[in-house]
Parts: sequence; C-alpha cells; structure tokens
Amino acid sequence: MTSPLPVVRSTLALRQQVAAWRAAGLSIGFVPTMGALHEGHLSLVCAAKERCQRVVASLFVNPRQFAPHEDFERYPRDEAGDSALLASAGCDLLYAPERAAMYPDGFATNVIVADVSAPLEGEFRPHFFGGVATVVTKLLMQALPDTAFFGEKDYQQLLVIKRLARDLDIPVEIVGCPTIREADGLAMSSRNAYLSADERRIAARLNMVLHDAIKAMRAGAAAEAAEREAESHLIAAGFSGVDYVAVRDAATLGPLRDLNTPARILAAAWLGKTRLIDNIAL
Repeated sequence: MTSPLPVVRSTLALRQQVAAWRAAGLSIGFVPTMGALHEGHLSLVCAAKERCQRVVASLFVNPRQFAPHEDFERYPRDEAGDSALLASAGCDLLYAPERAAMYPDGFATNVIVADVSAPLEGEFRPHFFGGVATVVTKLLMQALPDTAFFGEKDYQQLLVIKRLARDLDIPVEIVGCPTIREADGLAMSSRNAYLSADERRIAARLNMVLHDAIKAMRAGAAAEAAEREAESHLIAAGFSGVDYVAVRDAATLGPLRDLNTPARILAAAWLGKTRLIDNIAL
C-alpha cells in the first residue's frame, strides 16, 4: 500500500524540506501542476525520478492565467486523488499553497516574457503567458530545485519558461518531456474531461490532421497551403472553430524560413466549449 504523500502549504515549509535534502547531498526535481492529474503529469514525475533523488510536485490552480470568461471556477479540482496518484508515481512531497500564499495582499509584480510569448497563444489568450510566467517564476524561486520538468504538449509555454529561467538567471535546469497521448493519438489534457462522448471521438482528428499536414509538406506542399488545408479538415471533422494551425521555427516560433531548421506544427481548435491544443515536431 502506498504511503500518504507529505503535503506542505507554505514557502517556509517547502524550503525547509528542500534544504534538508540538499544538506544530505540529494538532488531535487520539481514538477509544477494545476492538478486534475493524468498520465502525462505522472510521466513528468517519472522523468524527474530518473534524473533526481527527490521529487517535489506542486498543485496550484493559478487564477492569473485565466481570463474572466474562461474556466477557472469549473477547472477540475481533486487534491486527494491527485496526491494519491503522485504518491503512486514516486513523488516525495506535494506543495499545495493557498491563493493567499502565492498572491498576498499588495502583490504587484508581473513577469512578462516578450517575443516567444507574442504569437499563437499570445494572440488568442493575451493574458495567459503573463500569468504563467509570474507563477512559474515564483514556484521556481520558492522551491529552487536542481531541475524542473514540463510537458512538450504545451510547447509555447515550455519555450516561455526556458526563456524566463535564462533571462532571470534562475539556477534551475528546465527540461521538456514528450507529450503523452491516448491510444487514438489525442494529447492527454485535464480539459479532455469536458468533452462529451461525441466530441471525444472527434478530438482524435486533431493529431491526425497535423500528421497529414506534415506528410503534405514532405511531399512538397508549402507551409501556408498545409496550414489552410489542415484548418479546413478540422472544420470538416466537426471542430466548431480553429484559432490557428501554424508551422513555425521550433526555437523562436517565428515564421519558418528554412525547412532544414527544426520546426513545429502547432494548433488550437474548439470542440463546443472546449479548447484543445497540440503540436508535433516536423
């Protein structure tokens, strides 16, 4: 039987435990989450266990990355279930701060990462990366692990976090881990729980359409033509809207100038009230 996972809720308690491990010569990995955990999150814990001797996961539904019309209030929350899953994956400590601990009265600082945050998600959710960059900066500084692990499913977010850690001289290695998918190719996401049975069947087409776009480009299609074709296929498949399908430079998310450089195709599309994102390396 898996032992209950220790939980701390204050920065002081977190730092005391991390300091004790570090004094014992142990390396520390960190996995930030918003809860509603699935196998994708647990794969990050496993990656951290492979690299580090102790693993801390955080659970905090960050209000600053939700716009007023988005799903902050209904975002799934299950601390007890999440804690059990983390314990089963070998996590050593859960950091679950209250909102007041993260954003106390008078909090007035925002972290803004320019350039890489501007396109794609930055165009459709302009509030998002400021909220992400601020909370991740706080979490990294609170825990000061050796290494922090993030999924490539949120690829633009991963680039933003790498940039802020570099620019702010935060002494934490940022590691991106492969997207974990369902058997039909749908990228695992906490928001998949919002999908109806019919929407869930349609959702698998997102990954398939991106693969088809890559095949078309390898056969000689221009990136712009492949993007347009992918958008039309998503609408035909039953998606209610497409925010973007974009082939971009993998390092900058700027326009792809040379097919010989690393690239990604990224997409965001709607099924009813649920917004799904995905990306694949070319």
